[in-house]
Amino acid sequence: MEWSSTLSWLMSLLLLICSGNSEEYAVRLSLVGFLQVLSGNGTGIIERLGWSAATDPCTDGWNGVTCNNSTSSVYKIKLEELGLRGTIDAGRLCQAPSLAVVSLLHNAIRGDIPPEISDCGRLTHLYLGGNRLAGSLPPSLTLLGNLKVLDVSDNDFSGELPDLAKISGLVGFLAQNNRLHGTIPGFRFGNFDRRRFDVSNNLFAGPIPPGGDRLGQTSFIGNPGLCGKPLPVACPPSPSKEDHKSLKLSREKAIMFSGYIALGLVLFLFVTYKLIHRKKKTKHTKIADEKIASDSSSGKSSILWSSTEASATATSSLIVLKRPGTMTDLKFDELLKAPAELLGRGRNGSLYKVTMADGTSLAVKRIKDCGTSAAEFRRRMERMDIARHPNVLPAVAFHCSTQEKLVVYEYQRNGSLLSLLQGRQLDGVAFDWSYRLRVAAGVAEGLAAMHRELLADGIGHGNLKSSNILLNNVMDPCISECGLVADGRSVENAGGGSAVAAADVHAFGIILLELLTGKPVRNEPSELARWVNSVVREEWTVEVFDEALVSGGASEGGMVQLLQVALRCVHPSPAARPSMDHVAAMVNTVREEEDERSEVSEP
Repeated sequence: MEWSSTLSWLMSLLLLICSGNSEEYAVRLSLVGFLQVLSGNGTGIIERLGWSAATDPCTDGWNGVTCNNSTSSVYKIKLEELGLRGTIDAGRLCQAPSLAVVSLLHNAIRGDIPPEISDCGRLTHLYLGGNRLAGSLPPSLTLLGNLKVLDVSDNDFSGELPDLAKISGLVGFLAQNNRLHGTIPGFRFGNFDRRRFDVSNNLFAGPIPPGGDRLGQTSFIGNPGLCGKPLPVACPPSPSKEDHKSLKLSREKAIMFSGYIALGLVLFLFVTYKLIHRKKKTKHTKIADEKIASDSSSGKSSILWSSTEASATATSSLIVLKRPGTMTDLKFDELLKAPAELLGRGRNGSLYKVTMADGTSLAVKRIKDCGTSAAEFRRRMERMDIARHPNVLPAVAFHCSTQEKLVVYEYQRNGSLLSLLQGRQLDGVAFDWSYRLRVAAGVAEGLAAMHRELLADGIGHGNLKSSNILLNNVMDPCISECGLVADGRSVENAGGGSAVAAADVHAFGIILLELLTGKPVRNEPSELARWVNSVVREEWTVEVFDEALVSGGASEGGMVQLLQVALRCVHPSPAARPSMDHVAAMVNTVREEEDERSEVSEP
């Protein structure tokens, strides 16, 4: 009886073991079947590569297969330049649940891309270039939410592109030398560099979507129907909706419609005449709250405040912060009356370039809602005036009242870091690796100094971004608008000095990512951080770096070191981020090592 129970227990255990290995065996069987179809039903290639359902692809070393060591599952299949002449059986291929990378470059594979390719849910890189594939790209490609790179170049694909812009993490799309037609989807072109986006030599038509101009002409040439930047062919103006409607109107309706237009025009002219007539008779005119600066080419300019505001605040004073070299005789009424050019609007106010009567140019930040009282604002400004640093732009003067606040700076003619990221060229300045490290170190040191001096008073920057990093007359970075925003709105919604510091560290990390990738923040700063993290997780770190840095010979080791600093700064947990003193030390270490490396390499 005992022997019978033991035998029954052993049989059950054996069944469990067999059932536990059945799925693994099914995956191996599917992959062998995939290779057989891919090779054109030849057995020679299967034997040569050592693929067999009786062996394990990870422990028995299938050629062309890379496994994930932690899970012992197939992670990558690379079958390049093997003369494969069959078709792609995606149903079998996608049986491998952990498959992330498939490269079948430079074979003679025919057929199409099966719609079942979407079953490879973890696929991040799909390389099919240099084959004989044809047909349309299946819409199911858009379901590959983890896809980073898609290469279908040098094939015979036709038809319209599916809306690949739905794949938010796509950083590479190569489709040159096919017969694809239709319009180009609205890709997130900020994710691509020139090496990783190419639709040249196809039959695309219509305008290049916004943002495509940053990639250069070579990404789009050879499509006779394409127009718009960066191509030299301008797009013709599209007919308006009114034009389309008028073509459909009957003759009688057109006449009636014209009559309505004429009547409306007469009424409009009559009302306009009465308003102008009344305005001329009125002695006291209410000036608009704020006049927006006109286009610089017109030669006109606006005033900083309206005359009604100026008279209302005439009793208020402009507090000039006295220090050597500043304009100690600056008068509030002169500032208000001086012509001003609107440079930009932000979340916290507007920035103007004001030209004084003696020709001096000033930058004036007009703040409408900074979350502080006039007394608190004055305390903050005076406190920041004591805490000075060469990489922090000092205020010349400020004004505060219950309604409005002004901060006056010396105007920096060399622009901002954002302008360099957007491609602005400055004479004698190369936006290379050495200069980017100089900017990173300068900003880190300036912000660290401000934290040491001001965090005890609850004052941080609160709005650090590349447009607030200005370049002085010797092209050193200067942090502007420090401490103007009391609540420090950022990725965290918390108060206190530690939260302010963590928010500033996160913002500095974003600036480091902008310097490394060459991609300025366009919407939310966290989007850039998420994109970089997603690429780094897939072990394609080099793809995040700006092409200009790579081609310019920047040290990959140094860039990786600075990237590691940036990723620590943008850590999702504020408590896990380093202090700015620590960050500045790490950035300077990278810079010093790069300086030593360049000295050694010099003859």
